[in-house]
Amino acid sequence: MDYSRLSPIQLDVLQEVGNIGAGNAATSLSQLLNEKVDMTVPAVNIINFDDIFSKIGVEEVVSGVIVRVLGDIPGNILFTLEKETALKIISKLLGEEQEEVTEIGSSVLCEIGNIISSSFMNAIAKLTNLTLMPSVPAVAVDMMGAILSTTFIESGQFDEYVLDLETQFLRENEKIRGHFYYIPMPGSLEKILNSLGVN
Repeated sequence: MDYSRLSPIQLDVLQEVGNIGAGNAATSLSQLLNEKVDMTVPAVNIINFDDIFSKIGVEEVVSGVIVRVLGDIPGNILFTLEKETALKIISKLLGEEQEEVTEIGSSVLCEIGNIISSSFMNAIAKLTNLTLMPSVPAVAVDMMGAILSTTFIESGQFDEYVLDLETQFLRENEKIRGHFYYIPMPGSLEKILNSLGVN
């Protein structure tokens, strides 16, 4: 199956799954931050893994939370935020200004990444009746290209396509952009589309 040629209906279905996951994540983040958070998925992109490096700022320093997806549709999830945005969220939760991502800051990001990843996985699981289980999250603060390279390329066992759900948060009238990458093992994305009846 050539994922780069998904039909508009298939992309719409994936966007809807993304929006359900984003809604769940927004509710959980609102409770965690004790303030209203809105989260949407304005764009769903299926991109060739090799092309991902030309479409993103590979030298931009980001905070990335990596979660392995286990179960019926194995793969990896990478959720990224600009480093400054991550520091603002950590500062809010810890109640004091943070200038670098410390060990406790990494724990905060792990929890946020866990909430967001689980929200998306739960949305997929409910809609598809597939079994998904997250691994313990890991945090990396580095250039985007370095995080992608070390996390995924070295594995060498992933599908050539990446599902990129561009995410947008709105908190305190501040828009926050993030990316939610799902790098499936071969056949996993096809299994999702089959289960949703749009293959």
